[in-house]
Amino acid sequence: MTTVTQLRKAALALPEVEEETHFGTVAFAVRGRGFASATRDGRVQPHLPRKETDAALAAHPAGERLVRRGTPVGFRVPLADIDGKDLNALVRAAGFNRAPKPLAASLAAAEAGAGSPGDLPTGIGRPATQALRGAGVTTLEHVAQHSRAELLALHGVGPKAVRVLSEVLEQRGLALRG
Repeated sequence: MTTVTQLRKAALALPEVEEETHFGTVAFAVRGRGFASATRDGRVQPHLPRKETDAALAAHPAGERLVRRGTPVGFRVPLADIDGKDLNALVRAAGFNRAPKPLAASLAAAEAGAGSPGDLPTGIGRPATQALRGAGVTTLEHVAQHSRAELLALHGVGPKAVRVLSEVLEQRGLALRG
């Protein structure tokens, strides 16, 4: 069972995502393009392509196809019927689906570890490294521009990763913001 708080954390961990309201409900958009929302009756609505929607429907029998003006646009499922791991995957897929193609490509490259590896310490772990790269944070100088709370808000970055990053920053004469 998941909550709107978990939905918020998963969505805001993606780069360039903003929280907004849509008809009085919580919604998330990347560069102005909505990709996920929560209904008043406790359902999550990720906007997904047909293939991902079909897979989500097969995995979650309580879900239903989300249709707008006769066109399938995604999937709707009660938050109570989905676990956190599946919610994160659906939100991430929806964010990639609705993000402009250059941004989606850079996110995919960051997740795959392609491009410049930067100087992030390996001791923070793979999930934290992927979360930071996905947010465009690839160097310690980038890390220093964020607060502890901002880093912890990224899905995959936990207290151990922040501690390791703080120690490495201190060794280089840097520190987290605020």
